[in-house]
Amino acid sequence: MTRLRVTKTSAEATVRGSAPYKVRLGVEDGEPVFSCSCPVGADGSFCKHVVALALVATDPRTAEGPKAEPQVDVRAYLEGLEHEQLVELVLEIASADERTLARLRLDAARAVSGPPPLRAFLSAIDDAFATDDYVSYREAYDYAERIREVIGAVRGMLDDGEPEAVIELCEHALERAEDAVGSVDDSDGCLGDIAAELQELHLAACKKARPDPDALARRLFDWECNAGDLDVFSGAAHTYAKVLGKTGLATYRQLAGAAWERLPALRPGDERSYEDNRFRITHMMESLTEASDDVDAVVAVLAKDQSSPYQFVRIAEQYRAAGRFADALSWAEQGLEHFGPLADHRLLEVAADEHHRAGQGERAVELAWRAFEERPSPSTYERLCAQGTRAGTWDTWRPRALECLRKNVAGRMRAASTKGGSGPGLARWGLSPDASDLVQVFLFEGDGDQAWAEAKAGGCSWRLWLELARRREADHPLDAIPIFEDEVERLIAAKNNDAYRQAVETMAHVAKLMRAAAQPDVFAPYAAGVRARHKPKRNLMKLLDARGW
Repeated sequence: MTRLRVTKTSAEATVRGSAPYKVRLGVEDGEPVFSCSCPVGADGSFCKHVVALALVATDPRTAEGPKAEPQVDVRAYLEGLEHEQLVELVLEIASADERTLARLRLDAARAVSGPPPLRAFLSAIDDAFATDDYVSYREAYDYAERIREVIGAVRGMLDDGEPEAVIELCEHALERAEDAVGSVDDSDGCLGDIAAELQELHLAACKKARPDPDALARRLFDWECNAGDLDVFSGAAHTYAKVLGKTGLATYRQLAGAAWERLPALRPGDERSYEDNRFRITHMMESLTEASDDVDAVVAVLAKDQSSPYQFVRIAEQYRAAGRFADALSWAEQGLEHFGPLADHRLLEVAADEHHRAGQGERAVELAWRAFEERPSPSTYERLCAQGTRAGTWDTWRPRALECLRKNVAGRMRAASTKGGSGPGLARWGLSPDASDLVQVFLFEGDGDQAWAEAKAGGCSWRLWLELARRREADHPLDAIPIFEDEVERLIAAKNNDAYRQAVETMAHVAKLMRAAAQPDVFAPYAAGVRARHKPKRNLMKLLDARGW
């Protein structure tokens, strides 16, 4: 800690962290205030550097220690210097600090009368984005702040009445930002935030400058087509609609339409490729057609790519939003014909909804049955149940579905060649092969007793055993206790402190269940057994000692 200065109402210093940070702590109008230039402090949070300053400032030895600096009125000293001396002092300080020197250069450039010297600003932008080596996570905050200082100066030019220059500088800065992506650890999204700031400033400048709409449309289109990881000017036609006007939007549509026509149509089964900027051009066309409120134009764009079942969902949803439900059903059925009922459950749901709307509920159930019969599982069972319930025929379909699910489970169990547990003390629960699908289905239906019977007969996953224990513990604590006891062993086997804490919490739950089962005296020998089996695990023993077990 350096440059420590302590008064009756404040303390400030430079605290060394991953970089030197300026820290201040004090009282203003009876309220505590603090600040720190580190990333955490910049967000307004109370950081460790403020804590360090508080500890040093309140230490009685600070006032008399050799490191405490006397109070010096720097302002009075500077005001007493001759003008030439002050200029030389500022230049000397700036020469040792690149950021200060860059700021002075930009302020001086803004002060020049006549057209702004763009070369100075372009050079400052290049210097701000330049990287000698990879910018690490710790360095990224300072790197971003260096860039924001230059952006601030460019923003000042907009206030100075130079929007045309701001447009050129923003576009230059965005190019440098795209170039920098591979050289910066952008885990916190600093470059993305900077790109967003520059695009907002660019739009504000365009609104003031009103550049040639045809030329602007061509630049924006080129940016959107060829943008890198930062997706600069994505959705520009919508964002810049008022600036582009009819002329600019017509140019934009013409360019996008020409690029769109060059893209090949994709049929069901074709492999989707995003070469030649297919994704960006598609996004442009979707944005342009959606703005037209012409559902057929929107569908024409979407229908050029039928390579996935979700595209049919999107088309159907467009028609549903427009109230054209027959068209929606037609496209949903086409998707099901091409991809089958299991390709995307959303496609089946759209088709089923429209069948119900048309008074054809049994057609919806039949679609759900096709999916279930092809892949009997708890999820397809639940969807079949939803459609059957909605159609009022679930009582008819349910026995058939359960029979199909039982046959599927039995077939898997016959095919399984091995049995075994998945952790200490778990083999007795019959984890593999298992009847998990049946257990899950009966839990879904709220029939806990039947779910328990299926688990006892055929076994199930450990997750489901725990769920069964939680559901039965209130009325059948003796059924739940052995499951939680084995969960304790499973957790301890993980051999980490967090698992030990969970194991001890589970033991406390076991104790509660033993009391509920009128067997409170059983817990002490159980806990003693746990201690005996795991005595070498010192951290676990400490947790048990803390509980008095």
